Amino acid sequence: MAHASIEPKGRTPRLAAALLAIALALAGVPADAAKSRATTPDAAPARGLPDSVLAPLSLQMLKAGEAQLAAGNASAATDKFEAALAADPRNRLAFVGMARAAEAQGLPGKAVRFYREALEIDPNDLSVLELQGMAFVERGAKSRAEDNLVRVRKLCEADCPQADRLAAAIARGPKAPVAQTAALKTTDD
Repeated sequence: MAHASIEPKGRTPRLAAALLAIALALAGVPADAAKSRATTPDAAPARGLPDSVLAPLSLQMLKAGEAQLAAGNASAATDKFEAALAADPRNRLAFVGMARAAEAQGLPGKAVRFYREALEIDPNDLSVLELQGMAFVERGAKSRAEDNLVRVRKLCEADCPQADRLAAAIARGPKAPVAQTAALKTTDD
């Protein structure tokens, strides 16, 4: 058997790659398995699409979820919105749909979380800030709703219906008493 000599330091990296490929071939491992993780692209659902373009399947599932929510089927809507997010996790409106479905099920705490996810994608979305503020009101978190109102007013340049509606919701308070909302949460979660 012939001896393979080990190259001294400073020799070409191609030789090292060739030796690695030979070793992997002898071990029965495909040569491309030796590629570093940094050189292989991440398996993004919308791979190849610009950041401003969502995956078509995600948009299709979003529409299906909105239709289910409009029909009063929050559970089926949630399934569709989850599928939209699986197809493209950048779909901010799917998070909003998940929040609206949670609200329809009487779960304002979950709604707040989903609105937060949507705001991580676009922190200056006035509508989402308003909706999250309203969910805070329903949870009895008036000070957090007021924080959203301050933020909405800062982002608005002129007439701001989002701020007006949120201010009215804060003044009105929760639709259901907070104790009842807490009881619903423990039984539904």
